[in-house]
Amino acid sequence: MTLTAPTRRTLLTAGALLAVPHPLLAATPSSRRLTFQVFRNGERIGEHRLSFSGDSASPTVSTEVDMTVRLGSVPVYRYRHTAREVWVDGRFESLETVTDATAGDRKVSARRTPSGVLIRTGRKEVLAPVGTSPLTHWNPNVLTGRLFNPQEGTLARITASPKGFRPITLADGRQVEGQVWALRGEAEIDNWYDRAGVWTGLKGRLEDGSRIEYRRV
Repeated sequence: MTLTAPTRRTLLTAGALLAVPHPLLAATPSSRRLTFQVFRNGERIGEHRLSFSGDSASPTVSTEVDMTVRLGSVPVYRYRHTAREVWVDGRFESLETVTDATAGDRKVSARRTPSGVLIRTGRKEVLAPVGTSPLTHWNPNVLTGRLFNPQEGTLARITASPKGFRPITLADGRQVEGQVWALRGEAEIDNWYDRAGVWTGLKGRLEDGSRIEYRRV
């Protein structure tokens, strides 16, 4: 069969589209920083901060989380978490996390290998499937793929689905519209992302039944 010129152009265009990998990275904020005030049952308990360095295709993302739950003036639970997440050419490359909490301390490392993502904790190693990404919330483009818990070093047993645009309250009291992604399974979390894909807020339910909310500064 002889192809006409329009048919050739159509096939070439389709081939070019197939050659482009699905983008794994969301947009990073123009300020190169994200800061959230964290609330539990309406009471502020700390902050979650992210900073982005490097270019947009190969960023390094540093995370610091600092939370304290009090009963009156007495601290009853402390949580400190740091992470360094590296992406190269749009693909997850490595992660190092340290968690210091009342419930126990943990260290997790993960790196991409030709065979999959090798995840190490102080007790074991897990080889996750190729393409597995950390559930660090800022990147909605990975939510429908395989995910692992960056604090526990375990594969996440969740499903993620988009729920349309809804309002979310910022730290200064303003409301903005954001695309909601609902995470369900071992977690009950709704994440908000603005129209550029930048993480804008979070609401969820913790294991003890309390409600958690992130308000972007």
